[in-house]
Amino acid sequence: MRPLASTFALALTTLVPAVAAAHIRLDFPAPRTTELKAGPCGAAGSTRGSNVQVFEPGSTITVSWTETINHPGHYRVSFDVDGQDFTVPLGFEDYTQTENVLFDAIPDGTTIQEITFPDVECETCTLQVIQMMTDKPPYGDGNDIYFQCADIALRTGGVPGPDAGVGNPADPDGGTAGTPPADATGGCDAGGGGDFGLAGILLAVAWVMASRRRSARSC
Repeated sequence: MRPLASTFALALTTLVPAVAAAHIRLDFPAPRTTELKAGPCGAAGSTRGSNVQVFEPGSTITVSWTETINHPGHYRVSFDVDGQDFTVPLGFEDYTQTENVLFDAIPDGTTIQEITFPDVECETCTLQVIQMMTDKPPYGDGNDIYFQCADIALRTGGVPGPDAGVGNPADPDGGTAGTPPADATGGCDAGGGGDFGLAGILLAVAWVMASRRRSARSC
């Protein structure tokens, strides 16, 4: 029983943090940080890091992200050629904040969006993806939006292809992300039943299997 229990205990300790870690993750371009609950880029006080990805001015790429926990709502993709001056929607269905916005009202369930960069060179440009969640009324309490950013540079002749960037796209935590993020607040409670349901099932299975082994040995 002990080896079995130890195996399941190890599985649970590795599973629970992974399940509760994130709700949306920018996959490409690689994100500045995996934090997501503070605007404009996910972590409170977040500044530009060293994981800068380079693309050709005017080039087209496919931005992709993963939603690990489903929330009804929509997505928005924005691009700032100098910094991270992004607007915040005024409400769940506000599409009037158009400064730097490339695409808005991207339907829930979508995980890719093709975009075309402006035909200019820039060294401090930033791509932002936000998720607007409509299941968290009332709006405006800091619990309605998830933020992800990628640090970008647009240089003529500066990228090998539309699906690769300079930096380390395979490691979302690669490079420095500026100011270390404080513990984020808001968003979903990591202790919610939806996050830990699978862990509970595994624990129950472990208990049943251990009980059967004890019964078999006593016969």
